[in-house]
Amino acid sequence: MRYIGLDLGTKTLGISISDETKTIASPFKTIRFSENNNDEVLDELKEIVKEFHVEKIILGLPKNMNNTIGDRALETMDFQKKLNDLLKIDVVLQDERLSTVSAHNYLLEANVSRKKRKGVVDKMAANIILQTYLDKEKGMLK
Repeated sequence: MRYIGLDLGTKTLGISISDETKTIASPFKTIRFSENNNDEVLDELKEIVKEFHVEKIILGLPKNMNNTIGDRALETMDFQKKLNDLLKIDVVLQDERLSTVSAHNYLLEANVSRKKRKGVVDKMAANIILQTYLDKEKGMLK
């Protein structure tokens, strides 16, 4: 059994996946969809959950820097409800503030070109979201 991490954008869904011990997150893939139509990813996500025996989804919650809930966070919470209804597994919200910024910084430090960064930043952000959750669950972070 594994966990997956999700970074929901307006046109992309970044996905990361844990190992079976739920210790290490790895970038998995990015799914593209029509702008603001995240229903397009549900079938593929359902297949991933089935194939990898996913028991929990960690969905990044894009809070504002002042800890308030804005429009993007409300859309994410709607997506959480869709996932709960469709997949019947636990979908946990994880604060994702600065995860995309961190992903860009990691890729810059690794000298990844701008063109290549664009293709991987969403799954890297999902990876940061999932790894943060895994570390908290193992008591490595507060």
